[in-house]
Amino acid sequence: MTRQRVLLAGVVVLLAAACTTTGHDGATTAPPSATPPNATAAATTPAATPAATPTAAPPATADWRVTYGWAVPSSPARVTHPIRVPVTPAPGEPLPVLMRIEVGDHPSEGFSRITFAFRGPTPSYQVGYVPRVESGGSGDPVRLPGNAFLTVRFDPAQVHDGAGRSTVSAPPRTIGYPTLRGWAPAGDFEGYVSFGLGVRTPGTPLPVRLGESTRPDGTHVVSIDVRRG
Repeated sequence: MTRQRVLLAGVVVLLAAACTTTGHDGATTAPPSATPPNATAAATTPAATPAATPTAAPPATADWRVTYGWAVPSSPARVTHPIRVPVTPAPGEPLPVLMRIEVGDHPSEGFSRITFAFRGPTPSYQVGYVPRVESGGSGDPVRLPGNAFLTVRFDPAQVHDGAGRSTVSAPPRTIGYPTLRGWAPAGDFEGYVSFGLGVRTPGTPLPVRLGESTRPDGTHVVSIDVRRG
């Protein structure tokens, strides 16, 4: 091999190393010519995933705070936020709008989480155990997995836009975590939005915890944590 070829091979190796570098977090970065992914969209838009691997709820932000500590509510635990409506002038929606539902498992911390992210102020909400979850208005039972059921209600709130279209992006309803097994909508009527959670318990109700946070994109999040057993 000539001296010129040796030098050319060395330049190629150096260029390859420059195009694949390791960031401060240990991740391999893309070459400069590659289009970087939209980090915000990846963090806030849940993908459609199988039941065995539901969309992971983002970790709690710095302002996350507990609004109801670990306990089994003997009656629905309620957190009140006074809201003056309309929250946005027409043609905007008059109530806080649910935009995303996300779920995540935290085995090392001993709980599973479901989050509800709203555009607009945080609505009031309540969470409690019920013998069965019923659909608002009709009273029909809502099918859920598990042997215990939590009802979740937000007010004032809505899950539709001005044209009546759903606004929420959500993971599959079958979650499949050890105790938090699934979720289902139970109503969007006259400013009340409700859901049911299916829980598998060892025979007695599991403690729950409620919290709130505000994400960098401005959405206000209510989180519901269920003990893993």
